[in-house]
Amino acid sequence: MTVVSNSYVETSSRALVLRDAFESGRLVKVAGAHDGLSARLAMEAGFDAVWASGLEISAAQGLPDVSLLGMAEYLAGATAMQQAVSIPVVADCDTGFGGSLNAAYTMRRYEGAGVAGICIEDKIFPKRNSFLDAGQKLLETDEFGSKLEAAKKAQARPETLLIARTEAFICGMGVDEALRRCHQYVDAGADAVLVHSKSAEAGEVVSFMRQWQHRAPVVIVPTTYADFSVQEAQEAGISMVIYANQGMRASVKAVRDTWAVVLAEGSTASVEPHIATVKDIFSLSGIDHWLGDDK
Repeated sequence: MTVVSNSYVETSSRALVLRDAFESGRLVKVAGAHDGLSARLAMEAGFDAVWASGLEISAAQGLPDVSLLGMAEYLAGATAMQQAVSIPVVADCDTGFGGSLNAAYTMRRYEGAGVAGICIEDKIFPKRNSFLDAGQKLLETDEFGSKLEAAKKAQARPETLLIARTEAFICGMGVDEALRRCHQYVDAGADAVLVHSKSAEAGEVVSFMRQWQHRAPVVIVPTTYADFSVQEAQEAGISMVIYANQGMRASVKAVRDTWAVVLAEGSTASVEPHIATVKDIFSLSGIDHWLGDDK
């Protein structure tokens, strides 16, 4: 297992991987993670990049995704992922952890940690997870645009991506409002836009794409419209698909089922053939590299 370098050249090249994919029209497939191990599993599976998921990082600490954690905790999670993999890491930075100055500081800290890009959403701080039914409020576009401008001005490397996420569909607004917001966000310096939807069908994002005219790359998170395939996304002109929480959800079910069997049967005998070996965990954690260094 190779331990990843955090040199300027290496981290810049990861951001360039995403930019090159956007320019060539290659769809970027991204998996959500919350720590180094989950990020490494995403890389091992063959995903193009890792999403440092705010939901997953919060849930991993036994907390809901409602801005209870601060930038330090989210940054620590993203940094662990960045150091564990050799593919790009894109960080979910919620609202930028405050106002325009906070967004600028967020860009500096995450870029300093080597992440390939950050994503800031247009909700009012403190935010609530998009799939909660209450308390969803958006900033005015001018105010959010100022936040994006501050983050972009603070950017040290031109390769780093600033993704502006609109929650217009989440708040029940139509495609015209989503388009208006995203155009203004690109004017403010966003390199890409994330158009979020909690509809059971992909109709909202498809309608958006038909009118967007490819002004900037578009990112989606098809959590609720799960049957929307990567082929359909590519045909619609979407540039990045993020599977933001399926890994954690799979882990929760697997662990829950495993412990139920162990308690019911009084031993781990029947589950051992179905779970990872200790040797596998050693391998994932890079034991050969570290023991080699120790020698």
